[in-house]
Amino acid sequence: MKIICVGRNYAQHIEELNNEKPSEPVLFMKPDSAVLPDKNPLYLPPIAKDFHYEVELVVKINKLGKFIQKEFAHKYYDEIGLGIDVTARDLQSELKAKGLPWEKAKAFHNSAVVSKEFIPKSEFNDLDNLNFSLKKNGELVQKGNTSHMLWKIDELIEYISRFFMLKKGDLIFTGTPAGVGPMSINDEFTGYIEDREMFKVRVK
Repeated sequence: MKIICVGRNYAQHIEELNNEKPSEPVLFMKPDSAVLPDKNPLYLPPIAKDFHYEVELVVKINKLGKFIQKEFAHKYYDEIGLGIDVTARDLQSELKAKGLPWEKAKAFHNSAVVSKEFIPKSEFNDLDNLNFSLKKNGELVQKGNTSHMLWKIDELIEYISRFFMLKKGDLIFTGTPAGVGPMSINDEFTGYIEDREMFKVRVK
């Protein structure tokens, strides 16, 4: 299993980090070792000082595929979950300034919070109008809707499968909306799809 992440897929998030709007999806990857085990606290490693939360819808791939056409992309996933792309922001800024890859700031141990539950996509009326959100210590900090994606789920699958063969169980983190911010020891994060609680994790 691999995790393919999409950066800069929501315009307001691009603006809040003063990034350039991309002409095509920005991709990076996390190894399976980045997944935080279910019910474990999130331990921030001593590799950086400024860690940020980024809540994202997560798509679980259900079969092998490459060079998938957009009109067939819907056949390659049945379930939607939620996750946090934990980012070492200060380390990422250093790497970006040097023109280096982001993996050290994005793919470290525990950097992928993933909901244990995945919801069948058949339960949603419209995947292109789906709300998701994140609360930090009970306060709403991020709220997104898939209608604001620059590239929708099927478009992402088409694009990603040009470069990487997708396999059953692979996860696609589809991008984060505006509102990212710092994580501190003892913070508790709760993620939702619509009004359904998907995960709760405490920082240690």
